[in-house]
Amino acid sequence: MMRFKPQAASRFALLFFLLLCALPLKGFAESTEPQQLGVEEEEEASEWGNINPGRGFKVAKTPYGDLDISLYLLLRYLNQLPASQTAYSHLGVPYDVNPRNDIQLQREMLFLSGWIYDPKLRYQSLIWTVNSTNQVAVAGNLNYTFSKAFILFGGIGALPGSRSLLGSFPYFYGTDRQMADEFFRPGFTSGVWARGEPVKGLAYAVMVGDNLSLIGINAAKLTRELATSAQIWVMPTTGEFGVKEGFSDYEYHEKFATRFGVGFTHSRENRYSQPSISAPDNTQIRDSDGVLFFSTGALADGVTVNNADYYMTALAAGFKYRGISFNAEYYFRWLSNIDATGPIPESLIYDKGFTTQAGYELLPKRLGVYGVGSVISGQFSNSYEGGAGANFYPVASTRNWRLNAEGLYVYKSSQGSLFGYYAAGERGPILSLATDIFF
Repeated sequence: MMRFKPQAASRFALLFFLLLCALPLKGFAESTEPQQLGVEEEEEASEWGNINPGRGFKVAKTPYGDLDISLYLLLRYLNQLPASQTAYSHLGVPYDVNPRNDIQLQREMLFLSGWIYDPKLRYQSLIWTVNSTNQVAVAGNLNYTFSKAFILFGGIGALPGSRSLLGSFPYFYGTDRQMADEFFRPGFTSGVWARGEPVKGLAYAVMVGDNLSLIGINAAKLTRELATSAQIWVMPTTGEFGVKEGFSDYEYHEKFATRFGVGFTHSRENRYSQPSISAPDNTQIRDSDGVLFFSTGALADGVTVNNADYYMTALAAGFKYRGISFNAEYYFRWLSNIDATGPIPESLIYDKGFTTQAGYELLPKRLGVYGVGSVISGQFSNSYEGGAGANFYPVASTRNWRLNAEGLYVYKSSQGSLFGYYAAGERGPILSLATDIFF
């Protein structure tokens, strides 16, 4: 059977990018909200103590630098049904699903940020915990703004291979990513990266990092291979896509806003440089049957994969207009050049899938409803999900405090983690009731 190859995907991604660049860039409307390209624009506070939603409280302001403190908290009840389930790998080996029914202060993130010595030299320090994994991580970065077209970063950040890793968190429809996004996306690693907007409505992000996901991995487990990731996107009709380019049309666009993007990621992954399941918001490579790719017996009885190339391409599109929003992303993933401890039947593993999400602000800045779905068409198994949810904003002046309810039905989930909605191999309904706050 003929399959797409990573080199062909790269050529297709380049062709797609050239097509995007051919779209008319003249006549872009002025953005109604500042673009947030990793260094958010902000109005300078006249004195310390002021609050800027999304950046927090300004606790220091001097001629030599300033300091903002911001916090994100998520309290969530999660129920995965039915309570007892067994799944099977593509080799027919059974494994437990372990559905959850618990209340968690699921995610806490404390941000310290500002500039020091030179307003163009900025810093961010992040204390980050997912309590369901019982682990705390400390991350952050230094960055320097040469111009709006080129901002250089160094530290721990997200590989920009899929749209949800470009800074839209926590402005998702729900409180976590959908199944296909979680399955295909890269993760957070240490490295250097650049972002910018060379032309109004045309933006990019490119990164070189240590591996696919560094959280929970010490330096002794890293190899000499480096991961690379890039994404470029255009917003041809209005030149913007709302605050943090979030998914819903909370802003209630009066003009038709559009966004198209293409991303690519590659990493030569080693089984020891893959994070354990306890790391917060990590990425673990799984087969489409839900089994961890680097676990013994994943591809053949008694055989363990030691190294493999991960390639992923993502194509994203979305629009917003008068409270209506639609977002879709298509993913292609290849696992190739597989080095294992014994013979395996596959030399190349190819999986594809997509997410679709649509919403409507039923009561602008008060109540929004949405529907979600995703499909994974894998080499070893197929999985899908569908669901709906609602967001209520108790304070009409901000989206940064909300009450969220979401119901999903998932069939043979390819993805599993303790920080998201899903358990690997799960079949059945999922209920999430949550409140989160961001300031």
